Formats: sequence, structure tokens, C-alpha cells
Amino acid sequence: MIEDEKKDAALFGERIHWNDDDEAVRVSRHGERRSRRRSRSRSRDSLSIHRAGSRNRADPSLVLPVTYRTVSFNIEESKGKEQAELAKARDVTTKALTDLEWHTIATFDVEKRLTTSSTAGLSTEQAERRQREYGRNAPSPAKTHWFRTIFLYFFGGFGSILLTGCILVFVSWKPLGDPPAVANLALAIVLLAVFFIQALFNMFQDWSTSRTMSSIKNMLPEEGHVIRDGHLVDLNAADIVPGDVIRVKAGNKLPADIRLIEASSDVKFDRSVLTGESKPVAGTVDHTDTNYLETHNIGLQGTHCILGSCTGIVVATGDRTVFGRIASLTNEPKVQMTTLEKEVLYFVIIIASIMISMIAVVCIIWGAFLKKKHPDFINVPTLIVNCVSVAIAFIPEGLPISITAGLTITANLMKKNKILCKSLKTVETLGSVSVVCSDKTGTLTTAKMAVSDCAVGGLNMTIENARGKFGQSKSATHPIIQLRALAALCNASEFDAATKDAPLADRRIFGDATDQAVLRFAEFVDPSSVDYLRACWNKIYDLAFNSKNKFMIRCFSCTRNEAVAATLSKETAFNTDDILLTIKGAPDVLIGRCSHYVSEHGETIPLNAAMRATVEQLKNTYSSQGKRCLLLARKIVKGCELPKNRETSEFEHAVTRESNAGLTLVGMVAIVDPLRHDIPHVVSTLRGAGIRIAMVTGDFALTALAIAREAGIVTSQTVDDSTALQRYSPDNTKDSPISHLGAIVLSGPELMSLNEHQWKTLTHYEEIVFARTTPEQKLRIVREFQKGNVVAMTGDGVNDAPSLRAADVGISMGSGSDIAMEAADMVLLDTFSSIIIAVQYGRVVFDNLKKVISYLLPAGSFSEFWPVMAFVAFGLPQALSSFLMIIICCFTDCAAATMLSYEKPEADVLTRPPRNIKKDRLVNWQLILQAYGVNGVLQTVASFAMAFWYLQRQGIPFSELWFSFGKLPAGIDPDYYLAKTNEASSIYFVNLVVMQWFNLMATRTRRLSIFQHPPLFNPNTQNWYLFPAIIFSLAMAIFWLYIPPLQPVLGTTPVPVEHWFLPFAFGIFQLLLDEGRKFCVRRWPHGILAKLAW
Repeated sequence: MIEDEKKDAALFGERIHWNDDDEAVRVSRHGERRSRRRSRSRSRDSLSIHRAGSRNRADPSLVLPVTYRTVSFNIEESKGKEQAELAKARDVTTKALTDLEWHTIATFDVEKRLTTSSTAGLSTEQAERRQREYGRNAPSPAKTHWFRTIFLYFFGGFGSILLTGCILVFVSWKPLGDPPAVANLALAIVLLAVFFIQALFNMFQDWSTSRTMSSIKNMLPEEGHVIRDGHLVDLNAADIVPGDVIRVKAGNKLPADIRLIEASSDVKFDRSVLTGESKPVAGTVDHTDTNYLETHNIGLQGTHCILGSCTGIVVATGDRTVFGRIASLTNEPKVQMTTLEKEVLYFVIIIASIMISMIAVVCIIWGAFLKKKHPDFINVPTLIVNCVSVAIAFIPEGLPISITAGLTITANLMKKNKILCKSLKTVETLGSVSVVCSDKTGTLTTAKMAVSDCAVGGLNMTIENARGKFGQSKSATHPIIQLRALAALCNASEFDAATKDAPLADRRIFGDATDQAVLRFAEFVDPSSVDYLRACWNKIYDLAFNSKNKFMIRCFSCTRNEAVAATLSKETAFNTDDILLTIKGAPDVLIGRCSHYVSEHGETIPLNAAMRATVEQLKNTYSSQGKRCLLLARKIVKGCELPKNRETSEFEHAVTRESNAGLTLVGMVAIVDPLRHDIPHVVSTLRGAGIRIAMVTGDFALTALAIAREAGIVTSQTVDDSTALQRYSPDNTKDSPISHLGAIVLSGPELMSLNEHQWKTLTHYEEIVFARTTPEQKLRIVREFQKGNVVAMTGDGVNDAPSLRAADVGISMGSGSDIAMEAADMVLLDTFSSIIIAVQYGRVVFDNLKKVISYLLPAGSFSEFWPVMAFVAFGLPQALSSFLMIIICCFTDCAAATMLSYEKPEADVLTRPPRNIKKDRLVNWQLILQAYGVNGVLQTVASFAMAFWYLQRQGIPFSELWFSFGKLPAGIDPDYYLAKTNEASSIYFVNLVVMQWFNLMATRTRRLSIFQHPPLFNPNTQNWYLFPAIIFSLAMAIFWLYIPPLQPVLGTTPVPVEHWFLPFAFGIFQLLLDEGRKFCVRRWPHGILAKLAW
């Protein structure tokens, strides 16, 4: 438990104070003001208490020119130097904002200075004029460190090794060369050319990746709810200007710095992105601190509203906001190594270790034996060239390009499928996800809620029947009328004025999905009643719904006496100064607070045990049908029982106290949230891929279980509860380890009593539903699963944000809240079924990189090293020249390796279990065995055989070359010997090039036959790019071997025609051998070959 708390603390960060005052003193000094919360009060006369203490106050409109900058992607924790830079930037920002007084002046002064209206906002003409004056609210271009960027293009990756090798070969030519060998000069020039070519590739790939990620980010523009010309409209954040009036609700991200002019009593902001403090900051219309950064009546850009709602006037945008100022003063944080980068580093370390060992062996043999016994055999320049050749041979030059290309290709594919990946890290992590924890509302369901049933006086009816009863009733106090009134008043949503004349089903509503459904119900039962009721009742207080309380409260005073009869029972007394308290929420939370109920005849009578049982039965009936159930109640509070000043915390406490008892139950509504049509297919596919799905929701257990069965998350007929976990005590499982269990449903309160062993047992269930969970419990669930799994969390609400951040991969829906999309690593913009594609290509990225490495190793290192070792250790002529080694590594193999990144998913990619990140490494001993022990040996032996067979036919027997150490066979002319060994080297080279074509075809699949996954004529498997790569390697071979001016310089020669066709026989044998291996792996998945499969 302590460990988990530490992790959660690290997740949200520690608070950083920007002023020098002691926190305790500040809290004491301003505690009373901080506790004041206004309910949508304009507070036009709220003057600053601290004005006398201010100095050099300036007109903010003159201090803050308008620009814009947002953070939506990859907000990383800064460490070390970055923390110091950030702290320095905050200090500078604090000083720069010292003279601002937006937070201290009255709200009417804010409106006056910005020439705006809190009710009508700016006019279109005003907004256009300000946009022309200040420019679009767009981010300033980021600073580009050109020198560092260009330096990394050249020296990043393996560039420094290539340049070092180039310099050493140049030195071997002159001054060490005696006489200087022209071949060494040519080799040095080629290495230098490769050095520049790889820099150009890096530059192109960086540009391509940047363009891809930029286009992906633009798929999700930020918007704000802005009042323009007296109407509430959704506006792109880039079009917001100073003076705009913005409405903010829970889940929204603030697009600019705003001065609050209205605030619900419970409004709170998450400022952790700026301060590092996880504790929410309460909002208020009064200023609570002279420090602009600490006062609670300023909403800061980039922060999120996590509770309640508010209205504010934009006072700063862009680089002049607090966030913009800090961002412009700090350097970009260093990005930590991703899992894939660590795997590649692990591979490079292995290869580098082998390379260094082999070079050491060559040097030791030369120094201990050849230098003494055969001083004329290998001189220092030749030794240097050979060592450089071995080093270059072992370096997988095509790997960095393949990695970036693979990730970028996958990101592009996801973009086409409306999947927004904020970073390439997300792509690689998806492939190893083994558990998906999914929220229900808006994720598994459409979030297009509608009221299907309602109940008054214990009688259940459809909404069509309710409308009929309403139309037939002559009583103004019919229970349906009273339920309709509460549905309209205890509701935070409102109709869009722009669609007021449209049919009810097509009218747009601002607000959350639940309130939208209830508001449509009220308007459906009695058209045009919503506007009338809201005009008759003046809202004076509201407490927004949240996942902890599970209810919302709204209080009203009456402005028209005739509205009382249309809202309350006829026997209910309501005086002029009385307050109507309305409440809507979960039945299990509110039923205990009710003392009366509205009967089927519209009368208010005491709530008895029978009616309580009826309510419970109705709730269970609705829940078992997968419907969400809400209870609506009211209470008349005497004006004398509440504080006269409604702007104080005492008033809030009094309202809360009154809501705890004495409520009158008016009725219930059942809300249908249809399951997305593709969810059963998604769940079935993911389970087939070895991924478990756990539903995590705030709904009742019965509702959650019904939806889980419909979705296919729960298929077992027997479902365990919390008591089942007691059967799996440590003593009972000591001898038999826990295996995957069946299905279980647990509620949030039950989770609180679980011990560590029960949590461990719980995470082994195959089918899990968590109901009535809080955000803290969702976070705990993710943490527990992460102890043995890679976890993805899907959600779209404010309460999902902590768990989305904590998960290995956070996934949000494009229709979700701003804070959920900010916290997520990936956003599904179209359908939830896109997650299948995401998981599929997440696995493909890893598979394709394994294929790239498996392709590069046989010819690129193994078959190139042995000619050098045979030359040094056994005195044979070098069967492959150093120059041709470089050509294979840097030209003929690189193109094909890169094209493997375009490989389509194999048919079994979603039928095998996810990768175990602790065991299934990018490069393991099975891959090394396949690359070196099978393909490498086969290619090396075949190439040696072809080279020395050719020499044998040319009168240079192999028996006389063995241990010759540079001595020519008897009767052989030196020029003839040189020409024939050069030709043998070219044959070795051609043999490798051709056999690599067949290795390319074999490496395309890890388990499937080439006939099951053909490279042509099948849109699901084809990879046309392989064939241009093969043609390129052929062209490179012909170029270096057949251009006459190059031959004497490079030691290359044309190859006899038979040696172009003989490698095809070896290649076919190599392909058929691999086909046999794959057949055995498929036929006997638990056999020896399957265990050896890479």
C-alpha cells in the first residue's frame, strides 16, 4: 500500500510554490476568502481588499499582447537541469506578472477595460477586429536548435563510427601506406559518401516523422464554449481573443487565462501541469491572493476544470499567459528512452561486444603470431582496414532507418484509421498490452443517452405513456408534471439557441450526456416547458454531479407565483422567501434521505417501507436491463433556516445539511445508453489475442453486469462475488498456484476491504466487472493489474483521467472530455473497434523489427567476418574484400531491410498471446541461432564453396592456399593470382547478394508459409516495396562489379554467368529449409523446433 501511494504521488508530482510567503501564513491570512464560493454570481461590485498594498499597478490590456500556445502532447516530467530551468522560468514569470491587476479589480472594470459584456460577450465585428489587431490565437513557432539538429543528423546513430572508420582508412592510405593502396583511398571515399548519405536519410526521416506527427496532432483541434453575439457557440481555440466570455465545465481544458465572473460552489481546477501539485484548487469570483499566480479567481491556460462549472472573461492568451511565459523560457524536456529504444540498445550492446571481441581476436593473432612468423603477410594498413571492415560489417546500418520508418509507417496507418497517437512510444507499447481496463459510458456505449422509462408513485411507465398521461391529465399537480419540472430544473444542460426550431431529436444540447437525456425527457413530456420553468425559477446555488457524491443539487427562488402550481404538489406550502432545493442522483444514495414521496395522484405522503421496497425493486429491474437509474427529489427550505448571505460558505454548508434528510421523492427515470454496435466483435477479437478486458464503471453492479454480458466481457453463467476471494487464501494456494479463474463482479466499497493476496487473486480472473468505482479505485485497479501485466485503460470522463495517466497506454474517445484526452496516450476519433487495428500494428512494429535484424545478421556480419578470420587465422586469401563488405552493409542490404518495415500483419498476429516484455526480447538467443547458426552458416559455407571452387577450376588448388599466409602456389603468376582472387571475391559477393533475396522472402514471416502470406497479389499480405529493393541491390552489385574504370581501383571483376544462377539453387534450398521449419512449428507448436523458433 505504501508503495502504491508513493507511485501515485510521483505520478501527480509535488507542489512548487511561486511566492516566498510561508504557506501556513498565507492560508491563515486568506482562509476566509478562499472558502467563499459564489453561485453564478456576477459579483460586479467585488472590489479588491489588497488594492492598498499593490504597487505600480498596470492596465493588463496594455501588458499582455495576444499570442497563443497550448500543450496537448507529451508533457514530460523535467528532472535535473530541466527542473532548474523551469524554476528559473517561474521566477521570471512571477516578476513579469507582478503588476497585473486583473484578479483584484471588480468584474465590471474587467468588462469595461476589455469592452465586453458578461452576458452577450463580444460581437462578431469586435472579435474580427481584435483578431486583425493581435493575430490568430496560434502557438509561436518553437525555437529550432539547428546546430544540434544537424550535428545529430551526421553523428547520431552509427554516423560517428562510419566517420571514424573513414578516417582510419584514409590514414591507412596515407601516410601509413607504403606504397599507398588506391583501394584504401576508394574505400575511405565510399565510407565518407555513406556517412553523408545516412545523414540525408536521417534528415528526410526526421522531416517525414515530424510532418506525420504534426498532421496527427491537428486531427484534434481544441475548442472552447464562447459567448458571441449573445449566443453560446463552440469556437476553435485559435480564434479566441481577449474579451471573449468563456463557459467552462468539468472536464474542459482552459484555452487561455480567464478572470472568473461566475463560479459554482464546487468548481475546482487541476493546476498540476503548472505547479506539480495534485491537490485541486477551488475557484471563486473573489481574489484570494495578491499574487496573480496564486489567486483563485484566475483560471490559467492549460489547466483543467475537474469539478463544477464557471464563466470567465479572457484576459490573456498565447505566450503572455502564465503557461505561455513559462513555456517560452524553458528548454524542451529530454525524452526518456522508450521500451523499444532500450531493446535496440540491448541488441547494439550484444553486437558491439561480439564485434570488439572479434577485432581483439584478429589483433591478438596478428600481434602474437603473424607479425613474428609472417611479417610480410599483413602490414599495419591492411590490419586497420580489416578491423574497420569487421566493425562496419557488424554494425546494422539499416536498423535506425528501419526503426523510425516502421514507427512512422504505423503511425500513418493509424492516422488513416482515425487513431491519434500522441507519440511513437504508444505504438510500440500497444503490442505488449495484456489487460484492457475499460470504462463503460462513452467508451463501450455510445454516450447518446435517452430516457426510456420513468416511475412516479411506484408505477413504472414508458416515456410515451408518461406523455399520454400528461396530456390526459387535467390536474396541474399530476406526478408526471412534477417529475417533468424537476427534470428541467435540476439539470445543468441547455438547448442550443441555434437549433431551437429543429425537431427535439435533432436539437443540440450543451451539457453532459446524462443531463441531455433528462432534459430531452422534460421537453418530450411537455414541449416548451423547459424555458418557461427556468424563467420562473431563479437558480441561486448549484452543486455539480461528481463520481464521489453521485448526485447534483440546484436551489431556486421563485420569480413567478404561478410556477409553484406547475412544480409542486397542491398541498405543499411555498412562501416568497422559501428556497426550492432539487436533487438528482443515484437511488441507493438518495433514498435514505427521503421521508416523503409524491403518490400516483400527485399528493405528498410519508414514505413507508413498502414504497422503499418498490423503489429498490424498480432500481434492480432497470439495472438488470442495463439501464441507468436516477432518482429525483425536492425539498422546500424555509428562508429563515438559511443564511441571508448566499455567497458564504455557511450558506453552502446549510444547503448540504438540508439535503441530508427530509427529501420528497418525486420520481425515477431509467436511461438507456446503447452499446456500440462493434463492441462484441472488439471484445471477442481482443480475447482471441490473449488480452483480458475488465469493465470499470460507476454504475450499479446489476447494470454493469448486464452491459458486460451484452458486450461479451462476461460469458460465464456463474459469476463470483467478493466472498469467492476468501476461498483463495495464502494457505489454500500455497501448494497450487493461482491460475486464470472465471468471472467476478465487485463493487467499489468491496474493493476497500481487499488485502494484497485477494487483489492478486482478483487480477487472475478472466472476466472482471468493477462497479460503483471512484476515480481513486480506478487508479488502484490499474496499479494492481500493472504488477504482472501491461495495462491499457480506456475512458473519456474526468474521473478516468488519473487512471489514464497511470496506465501503460491511456486510450480516450474523441468525444471524451478535454482532460481525458489530455491524459491519454492515444485517442480513438472514429469507433472503438479501431483499438483492434492499434493493437495489431503495435505487434507488427515489434515483429517487423525482429525480421529486419534477422535479415541483416547473416550476410551483414556473420558471412563477412569469416573471410577476415580465415585470412588472418588460416592464411587463406581474403574471400570477400573489405570494400565489398562495405557495399553489402551500406547498400545492397539496407534498402531491403528498410522495406521490411512495410510488412503487413501476419494472419496469426491476433491469435497469439501478447509479448512478455520481460522474456520476449527484440533479440534473443533463438533469433541469434536462426540468423547465425542456420542462415549465416548456410550462406557462409555456400559462398566459400563458390569462391574456392572457382579458384580450383582456375588452377589454384585449395590445398595449396591453406596456411599459405601470402605465399603464392608454385608456378602461379602474381598478377594472375591477384586477378583470380579478386574474381573469387566478387563471386563470394554475388552469392551473398542473391541468397539474401531468398532470405528476405523467408524472413517476411515468423511462422506462416510464404504461400499463406504471399508477397504479391494479396492485398492483405503483399509488400510491393520488396521487389524494388531487390532490383536496387542487383543494380548496386552490377555497378560496382561491371564498371570498367572502377575495377582496377576497387579490385572488382565481372562474374562468370554460372555464378549468377548457382546462388539461386542455394537460395531456394535456404527458403525451402525455412519453410520446413515453419511447417514443423505450426504442426507441433510445443515441439523442439517451436521452442527454438525466433
